[in-house]
Amino acid sequence: MHFDHAGMATNDAEQCAELYGDLFGLEVAHEEEFDDMYIVFLDCGSGGYFELIEPLTDDGTIASYVEANGSGIHHLALATDDIEAALETARDHDVRLIDEEPRPGAWGHTVAFLHPADTGGFLMELVEH
Repeated sequence: MHFDHAGMATNDAEQCAELYGDLFGLEVAHEEEFDDMYIVFLDCGSGGYFELIEPLTDDGTIASYVEANGSGIHHLALATDDIEAALETARDHDVRLIDEEPRPGAWGHTVAFLHPADTGGFLMELVEH
């Protein structure tokens, strides 16, 4: 596994993308609307990304997160070549799964989330490209 991205919840993904472009020279690698969210991936080099996630509705996970916490890091993602095996390893270590089975994610990837109560307080995403 290796680091894939940091998912960052915000009310204005476009503004953040512009700011990070100006400050850090990051370029948009991909953008899309997915599950009532506007998502922008910024290329940080070495295969890592910032995923800017903006809610497009007043309900949903990201909208609730931003309302409760303001903008910030929502999750960290690790890429794996075998998401099923990674989920089995999590089960073997008694880590609760938010997604018992992998599901479609942004950018056409397959994803599954691990419960933060069992990962040191951090919401972790497994990503298979």
